Amino acid sequence: MPLIEQVRGQSVESVHPWSAVAIADGRVVRQWGEPVRTTWRSAAKPLQLDVSLTVLGDPDVPEPWMALGAASHSGEPVHTAIAGAILQHFQLQPGDLRCGTHPPSYVPAADAILRANGQFSDLHNNCSGKHAFMVAAAQHAGWPLDYRAPEHPLQALIRERVIELCNHEPVLSVDGCGVPTFELPLDGLARAWSVIASGMHQGDTRLGRIGRAMAAHPELTSGTDRLDLSVAQRARLPLAVKIGAGGVFCMALPDAKTGVAIKVHSGVAEALPVAIDAVLAALWPAGWPDEDDWLPLHVHNVVGRRVGSWQARAV
Repeated sequence: MPLIEQVRGQSVESVHPWSAVAIADGRVVRQWGEPVRTTWRSAAKPLQLDVSLTVLGDPDVPEPWMALGAASHSGEPVHTAIAGAILQHFQLQPGDLRCGTHPPSYVPAADAILRANGQFSDLHNNCSGKHAFMVAAAQHAGWPLDYRAPEHPLQALIRERVIELCNHEPVLSVDGCGVPTFELPLDGLARAWSVIASGMHQGDTRLGRIGRAMAAHPELTSGTDRLDLSVAQRARLPLAVKIGAGGVFCMALPDAKTGVAIKVHSGVAEALPVAIDAVLAALWPAGWPDEDDWLPLHVHNVVGRRVGSWQARAV
């Protein structure tokens, strides 16, 4: 079992097992660690957006809108502006969202709102882009506008799409934003992301268009100083990436038509960069630099001094 250590000075503070699967052309091309099941969380957003766009009749929406529709964004002004524009386009209001309100995860954006005596809204929720397309799809189809229940027609279609692309029956639970999330074997996640990768390569599928939008606008799919954005900026070739809560990370490598799913078993997201670095170095050397100075691999104190590292543990 591959392991990741957090080291501070000479002390090992924590150890994290991890697993990963890479799939191309419907077959496993590489596997790290043991087969595991995991909730998919936000790394399922491209598929959820795919279904919402299908119900909407494949509207011709701008790439940045699709990137935000698949995002766990940071609530920065550019993110909330696009989420608001999506709602306005479909003649909806922020009050129609059912994702809930929380402060922007990007602290300067939250501070600016508080200094201006402003208020947080559902637009600041990291899932507001996905939810904007969900409520638009529900309205377009004449379904109840509270789209969150597993038995809602939209969520039923998403579940069917998950089964189709992952080749597994999911166990349903509730995600942080209130809609269903899916527990699946890790290879199911990688299988779906390989479909995204193939679509990006071929350029003729809805999932491919979503993946290309994510690759072109990682600052919208993620946010300032976030891991997704850092991976996309460091890569030499285009790729689509998406973090999920609980230590999940998924990637679509279009030139290799390969989907990758990673799970840190402890759920600690800070350990993910080591696994991402190891997987891409082995699987995708043409697209991933081999230098060891990638910032997320380092541990810093509050004034920015490097005091430790995240590193692979030899076993």
